[in-house]
Amino acid sequence: MNKYIFTLLLTAVNTVCCLAQANISPAAKQTKTIAITGATIHVGNGTVIQNGTIVFNNGKILSVTANGQVPQGDVIVIKADGKQVYPGFIAPITNLGLIEFSSVKATLDYEEIGNFNPHIRSLIAYNTDSKVPATLRSNGILMAQITPEGGTISGSSSVVQLDAWNWEDAAIRADDAMHMTWPAIPRQRGEGGGGRGNRMLQTPEMLEERKQNAISELDGFFAEAKGYAAISKPAVTNSRFAAMKHLFDGKQQLFISADSQKDIVDAVNFAKKYNIKPVIVGGDEAYRIIDFLKENGVSVVVKQPHALPNENDDDVNMPYKNAAVLANAGINVVISIDGYWQQRNLPFMAGTVAAWGLDKEKALSEITLNTAKVLGISKTTGSLETGKDATLFISSGDALDMITNHVEKAYIQGRDINLDNLHKQLDRKFSEKYGMKVSD
Repeated sequence: MNKYIFTLLLTAVNTVCCLAQANISPAAKQTKTIAITGATIHVGNGTVIQNGTIVFNNGKILSVTANGQVPQGDVIVIKADGKQVYPGFIAPITNLGLIEFSSVKATLDYEEIGNFNPHIRSLIAYNTDSKVPATLRSNGILMAQITPEGGTISGSSSVVQLDAWNWEDAAIRADDAMHMTWPAIPRQRGEGGGGRGNRMLQTPEMLEERKQNAISELDGFFAEAKGYAAISKPAVTNSRFAAMKHLFDGKQQLFISADSQKDIVDAVNFAKKYNIKPVIVGGDEAYRIIDFLKENGVSVVVKQPHALPNENDDDVNMPYKNAAVLANAGINVVISIDGYWQQRNLPFMAGTVAAWGLDKEKALSEITLNTAKVLGISKTTGSLETGKDATLFISSGDALDMITNHVEKAYIQGRDINLDNLHKQLDRKFSEKYGMKVSD
């Protein structure tokens, strides 16, 4: 009976998804050379080219020049005078495509039961039919790091491009990083059931003991996994340990969520013990230990700046300033934003960072080239340079400004993608109903 009810529910959910899905198909492969001329080109590495020309074919950039010549022959020329060209933005640490309706359990596939799940691969659960990615593309976000959640070790993320038929087509870099959360004492404001009410039931000594036990358990798991990785042909297969092999041979990165300065230091030293160079995610107090981070070459993925500080006596503006303070000190910084629907606002988070002390082109790098470096894809994307993927877009205004950003054209690996989405369709529908001007 329960199985029958579940089947009916799943069928209903799938029907709703199909009816609500924007009618958009992935773009076909590029067949002709395209030249964009007269635009202001934001390369992504801090360089800006005025009146620039960018030429690409077969999905790759052929040239990026000032006042460049357009190749002869069958070339599509796009005149972009007065407009801006940017590399495609990259959204890190997101459950995009792993969740569709927060209130419908059957559409949630972003976390697993258990504390140690290194064998989980988010890529195979990524839903390319989700209606959400199209809303991101309309703001210039063309790639994302699909990341699992939950437990101490959540599993492996993968980097995808956001215009694909299936997860195989979408993958840019499979299993790029393992994700874990450093055991920590719950803060006063609390998160996920570990808030003030639970904290007040335990003494500081009890909380510290609980934390140290969790760290000890984590250390034991890593030690066993490293030993397993050293065996060429294990007599017994352990899928969890096998999934961690590439952490120890350097082919996969380790992203560790940690916020307090002590937890960040402990997490970095833990990774060093196993010859792993980590990436810190969150890093609310990273600005307190800049020298330590620089000494160890640690990159930081900061949380969205539109947030409140964790502690009551923290500088209320610190979330806005954190990325700028770290970047101006020489730390490689990446900007992230929570959730999946909210990812469309990622460019405007970078705009906020620029307003709070960081050069605008450096802020742009924090959602383009810096992110590509951290995700291990900078050789092929993240900036507009010869030989890299032609993943870029044209905006009639400043892409980091919510008011003026207007993406008119976008390409993923040279493919001219459809910028329509369900939101635009609903806007047209009801604008026409009430005789209002239809936006595009």
